[in-house]
Amino acid sequence: QVQLAESGGGLVQAGGSLRLSCAVSGRTFSTYAMGWFRQAPGKEREFVAAIGWSFGYTLYKDSVRGRFTISRDNAKNTVYLQMNSLSPEDTAVYYCAGRGGPRIGTNAYDYADWGQGTQVTVSS
Repeated sequence: QVQLAESGGGLVQAGGSLRLSCAVSGRTFSTYAMGWFRQAPGKEREFVAAIGWSFGYTLYKDSVRGRFTISRDNAKNTVYLQMNSLSPEDTAVYYCAGRGGPRIGTNAYDYADWGQGTQVTVSS
């Protein structure tokens, strides 16, 4: 059974940084494409970033490109989301998601497996 476990969320002031981690167990991580999504209160879940399992191919939501960086460590079965220059608009529950195969996507339905989420709150 695949399990995804996020960590690293918390409360930070505007302009600050956080690094989220997502540890994956139960499958071969090196052939598992990963994504980060977020959901703010009263809003739909939205794509944030994704990374393929080969060649480090990445995708980003326009509003986070240049501030957020997604990366993965296949030796640790972990994907990261480094978030810099945070603003209150980034406040949300952040979820990691995974799918088998090389293709990455920006829609939630592209991903079969999900973590429980970690809260990120940015104060102004």
